[in-house]
Amino acid sequence: MTVITILLPTLLNPRNGGRVIRVVGSTRGASAPRRSWYLGIAGAALLIASGSIHLDLYLTGYRSIPTIGWLFLLQIIAAYALAIAIPVTRSWLAAAAGAGFAISTLGGYLLSLKVGLFGFTEVRTTAGIVAAIIDVAAFAVLATAVVTALNLGRQALAATVAASAVALALTGAFVATPKTQPVASGAQTLKARQIGGVNLLTNARGLTLYWFAPDSPNKSVCYDSCAAYWPPVAGNASAGPGVTGTIGTIKRTDGTTQATYNGHPLYTYIGDSVPGQDGGNNINLNGGLWHDVPVTGG
Repeated sequence: MTVITILLPTLLNPRNGGRVIRVVGSTRGASAPRRSWYLGIAGAALLIASGSIHLDLYLTGYRSIPTIGWLFLLQIIAAYALAIAIPVTRSWLAAAAGAGFAISTLGGYLLSLKVGLFGFTEVRTTAGIVAAIIDVAAFAVLATAVVTALNLGRQALAATVAASAVALALTGAFVATPKTQPVASGAQTLKARQIGGVNLLTNARGLTLYWFAPDSPNKSVCYDSCAAYWPPVAGNASAGPGVTGTIGTIKRTDGTTQATYNGHPLYTYIGDSVPGQDGGNNINLNGGLWHDVPVTGG
């Protein structure tokens, strides 16, 4: 609370015999709503940025992953809805909801990255890391908007800064040490399995195998994050009963070997968790289209 003292050369009320008027009020109160409004706009923009990254991921492959796919869609809708509600309503409640959404989205990503979520383990990608950093920023900005709107003081602001710093540190730690994907080892027999009315090539566990359109005959271009989403089939494979076509082997740039079928390097898909799924078929992810492998295909 600020007290403003105004000294006047003449009497405002001669009967009172004084020349001093004291106006009691705050000089900061008028600007606080405006600062909160600007912060809300910035936070809404960050939510749109995060939602757009998730929309791209959803359209280019995540929609095919059971449970994770529709959760991605729900997350995108919520991000855009909150981004609209925050500037339209100018309500601290909308800003608080946006901050909570951002930090929960980050938590889901980190959980999926480290231990898995709904049977799906996220892999480390540039898009995922950027989205996570944006989520931290959105939380920090929107939480600050709430603190400013409610005039909660420096302690609340310090708590927001500390929480944001912890979230950023956890992001760095989880991204640096993601859960590693299991790599198949030892000889395995490739099988033929009826999936969706089509006889498809599977690995020894019955998981659907895929080929990548950008690959050239007997050469793989799927490495790094691509190979994390699409683990290459080890090159010590053999044909089981009913499997036609030629099974071969290529050497990858890291020195490991990879199995091929009729010249196509073979992969599994981390979105398939049990036999009978073919969620990776005909999706565009990691730079090209992916297709399952009919056992009669050449």
